[in-house]
Amino acid sequence: MLDEAKIGELTFDEESVRRIVREEIERAMKKDPAARKACIIASKGTLDWAYPPLILSTAAAAAGMDASVFFTFYGLNLITKGYERKAKVSPTGNPAMPMQVPVADFFAGMPGMKTVATSMMKSMFNRKHVASIGELIDVARDTGVRLIACQMTMDVFGYQPSDFIEGVEFGGAAAFLSQARRAHLTLFI
Repeated sequence: MLDEAKIGELTFDEESVRRIVREEIERAMKKDPAARKACIIASKGTLDWAYPPLILSTAAAAAGMDASVFFTFYGLNLITKGYERKAKVSPTGNPAMPMQVPVADFFAGMPGMKTVATSMMKSMFNRKHVASIGELIDVARDTGVRLIACQMTMDVFGYQPSDFIEGVEFGGAAAFLSQARRAHLTLFI
């Protein structure tokens, strides 16, 4: 233990501070391994709802956490082959969606508006250099994020394992819950 009078005399360089912080984090995580786990449920399958579970899970993995995403109901679409090409966003389902040209609610539901809204969102994301869904999926797989397809939802909607992208695991709610009960961070999206 350092004498309080001598603490003021100490100087630390950036490398020393980083080492001390890293050691403190490692000690904390050894005491509570659940602090290193993030479990996310993805339940929606539109383009705008594809981003939150993928961004959060890859950010968790980048922070050193063991991350899992359980894709259920319409969220299952996010990990099917060709999803990015088929992904749409609905202006009627997203009344707060910023449109470049104001659109009355009546017009938002007209044929072709889903295509317009999807095109606008993809264009805006591209201009802002936001990663595509495909890029986020690649990052998730590269960083060890577990992508788990809900078996019950697969059965209900008639999906086969061959309908999914490479790297997807298959499991039921019990398999996901066994992960989630050992995690401090569980999100439903």
